[in-house]
Amino acid sequence: MAFLMKSMLSNQVKNLGLGGGKEESKEESGPADPAAAAGMTREEYEEYQKQVVEEKMERDAAFAQKKAGRASLRVHLREKYRLPKSELDENQIQMAGDDVELPEDLQKMVAEDQVEEEDKESILGQLQNIQNMDMDTIKEKAQATITEIKQAAEQKCSVM
Repeated sequence: MAFLMKSMLSNQVKNLGLGGGKEESKEESGPADPAAAAGMTREEYEEYQKQVVEEKMERDAAFAQKKAGRASLRVHLREKYRLPKSELDENQIQMAGDDVELPEDLQKMVAEDQVEEEDKESILGQLQNIQNMDMDTIKEKAQATITEIKQAAEQKCSVM
């Protein structure tokens, strides 16, 4: 009820021109020129606008670079764990170009993963895996291999 009364009275007062008319707000809005509103000359204002645009472009480029770095890390992890590829990550890397740089922490992680994989593939890595195996299993594998070799040699050699 109070809202209805307030709206009716304010409409009547506005119609009389005594308070808060539209004409007054137009006069007080100030100059239409944004440079004058900012307290600068036209040239200063244009230079300021150019700087703002350049800074925005730099921020956007840095953001795209970070996104591409993250995407390349995800691609690396997908390859490592044999997960399906994502086209979104590949597109982000392509948009950033060839200049994709990973942060130092992520580069260290990738390098450590590669070193671990190389160690596992080396002879020493295989020997370490043998230490983890059960001795009975190793004996069984060795005996099976020896019997296979003997059988192959007996088939090829008539003297044995």
